[in-house]
Formats: sequence, structure tokens, C-alpha cells
Amino acid sequence: MTDMTGMWGYPQTAGYQAGNDLTGYKVEASDGAIGKVDKHSDEVGSAYIVVDTGVWIFGKHVLLPAGTVKSVDVSARKVYVSRTKDEIKNAPEFDKEKHLGDEDYHRNLGAYYQTPRNMPR
Repeated sequence: MTDMTGMWGYPQTAGYQAGNDLTGYKVEASDGAIGKVDKHSDEVGSAYIVVDTGVWIFGKHVLLPAGTVKSVDVSARKVYVSRTKDEIKNAPEFDKEKHLGDEDYHRNLGAYYQTPRNMPR
């Protein structure tokens, strides 16, 4: 997974401290709230957050590679990600039962988030 290394690790500038429990933190996309952290991992090379989107995407969960995390505000209990709601909504569908340890899914998802999504308005 050498091409995805940066996508599956928290950026140094994000302010994430290894071992911090992000469960329950609110998650903000670049254009608004998307839900709360249901689960997270800070495993080297495959770090991620799983977001419970609640009613926003009809109770689905989405997996976001740690590389999408822009910043963590511990005092406000918020995680800010550098993607829009539409980018997150249009990502490959996530199934907690199937995809958490699935390398192919991680590779596809990493590629999705590494590809620029600048859409004309």
C-alpha cells in the first residue's frame, strides 16, 4: 500500500495525539456537520475514523481515511475533515461487517480520496 501511506495516517498538522479516543466526537466536513465518530483506529498505515451519519445519510456509516482529517479540536470534541459532504456521500459504500479489515476496500477508498474532486460549478 505504498501509494496510500499518506492517506492512512493522521497528518502531523492535524493535532491528533496517538491514543486519544475520538469516539463520540462530532465530525465536520468542509461544508458542514456530517455526524459523530463511531469508531477509530490509529494503527500505523491503516488509521481511519468511522462516522455514524445519523439522519444525514439515513443512518449509514462512512469510513474516512485518517489522511482526510484536517484538525482535531479536543476541547470542542470535534474532528474537521478536508472533504465536502458530497465527496463523502459519493464515496464507495461502507459496510462495517465486511470492510473494516478488507485491503481491497481500503485501497479503493484511499484512491477515491486521493483523486482530486474539483467539480465545475
